[in-house]
Amino acid sequence: MTGMDEFLGRLDYPMYVVTAVAGEERAGCLVGFASQCSIEPVRFMVWLSTANRTYRVASSAEFLAVHLLGRAQHDLAERFGGRTGDEVDKFAGLAWREGPAGTALLDAVPTWFVGRVESRVEGGDHVGFLLAPAEASAGPGDRQPFRLSDGADIDAGHPAKDT
Repeated sequence: MTGMDEFLGRLDYPMYVVTAVAGEERAGCLVGFASQCSIEPVRFMVWLSTANRTYRVASSAEFLAVHLLGRAQHDLAERFGGRTGDEVDKFAGLAWREGPAGTALLDAVPTWFVGRVESRVEGGDHVGFLLAPAEASAGPGDRQPFRLSDGADIDAGHPAKDT
């Protein structure tokens, strides 16, 4: 293990479900690479794997929805992280609604924001989507976020990059 591997192995960042809608297409995935990146104006960056269907849908979307999972929401983390939208409809049988700007909001996740895509940044096997918040909800629910370590048992539904 290299020094960088050891450094990264100590991180236990929050996990999010990012949903994207473009035309008739809808997609979503579990995301660990995301963070606020500006205070004034507030901006948030989410990084999507170029191998994922969500990335392909988000590439045509004007807005994305970012859902902050609670620690007890392992089922949603597994649904959006352990399956690939290339093979299954992750929204099938799931309560969701149309949100601001036509986004898809998950009913079970009361803490979310919708952001307008300001720019996209290449970053190796991921592309960063710089979001300007348009609307947000910090509803009731688990105030402890679902973290990387909480999902250690989830096998990714798609490899990190195309082979």
